[in-house]
Amino acid sequence: MSRFGDVPEAPKDPILGISEMFNADAHAEKMNLGVGAYRDDNGKPVVLNCVREAEKRIAGNFNMEYLPTNGSKDFVQQSLKLAFGENSAHVADGSIAAVQSLSGTGSCRLMAEFQRRFMPGCKVYITVPTWSNHHNIWRDAGCEQDTFRYYKESTRGLDFEGMVEDIQNAPDGSMFLLHACAHNPTGVDPSAEQWREISKVMKAKNHFAFFDMAYQGFASGDCERDAQAIRIFVEDGHKVALAQSFAKNMGLYGQRIGTVSVMCKDKEEANRVESQLKVIARAMYSNPPMHGALIASTILGDAALKAQWYEEVKGMADRIIKMRTLLRKNLEESGSTLPWQHVTDQIGMFCFSGMTGEQVDKLRTDHHIYMTRNGRISMAGVTSSNVGRLAAAMHEVTK
Repeated sequence: MSRFGDVPEAPKDPILGISEMFNADAHAEKMNLGVGAYRDDNGKPVVLNCVREAEKRIAGNFNMEYLPTNGSKDFVQQSLKLAFGENSAHVADGSIAAVQSLSGTGSCRLMAEFQRRFMPGCKVYITVPTWSNHHNIWRDAGCEQDTFRYYKESTRGLDFEGMVEDIQNAPDGSMFLLHACAHNPTGVDPSAEQWREISKVMKAKNHFAFFDMAYQGFASGDCERDAQAIRIFVEDGHKVALAQSFAKNMGLYGQRIGTVSVMCKDKEEANRVESQLKVIARAMYSNPPMHGALIASTILGDAALKAQWYEEVKGMADRIIKMRTLLRKNLEESGSTLPWQHVTDQIGMFCFSGMTGEQVDKLRTDHHIYMTRNGRISMAGVTSSNVGRLAAAMHEVTK
């Protein structure tokens, strides 16, 4: 008998499985709209010019020794300033515990484990729907989780009333996992006024806000605007926690660079919280990667390179916005009688199309177009040359 003979095969990841099917398709005009990685208008991967320049500056100037368990101090400080504000008093006074992490996923995993150890009895509430890996992360950390309403199918927009009602009905002191901007998978974000109301309700209930921010700058093209939810909560007196990723907004996908941070009462408390985050990281992976952290900190720490990055990330965001406009235009001109305004109302990398799983299946089998079965379109895979074919195919399967 084999020792592992009873181990079942795990189900395919709903996103990564799409790429496997796409790669096996020999059709000349196949389209991969599943994976969230930016592509230019020729459908090619992009390395930002500011990243190339930063690489030149760091090449040969650093050894290959381990970073500390909490990562590059300079990178972490630059990350905090980007999220909380260049002149944030909380960053300046050292009252934010923070460590470098393995991008957004690693940030969430560290926070989930911290929650399990030091927030006993606290349940995490996650939006319906959400990025599928959120549920995996908190499940594997052994945390109790529940959901709250977020997306309204009938309007293809925010279920604000349902969201607020669920926040009010949750036990006092619960943890809510919030998407800071460019909600994945829906692309639906609260307005600034709605964020203020959400903050007010959560403050009254003594809830704890944990923001996952994977798209700062990539959503609207404006890093300050994309951080508004966090700034609103902080201004209202919340002590929030935050997961940051530089995969999307700097194109550092394979570098796995991120930061997890927790606002504390004072510097002494922050030191204690950070020490526990380091203990958790030590047992998981011991030390974070160096190269991507040096790239990010070089860009964020140099005024000219940072300005160049702002321009380039805005260029990526603007291309996505343009593709949304073209997709909606082509859908409306195709003869479709369905409403498609949500395509341009939503923001960020993903468009929650409203198509059913069966319609998505027909896109794959009849048109060689691949996306997740919840109808989420990665707008990064849409180009000027394929948007017309995509719209025609969507019209065909939604008639």
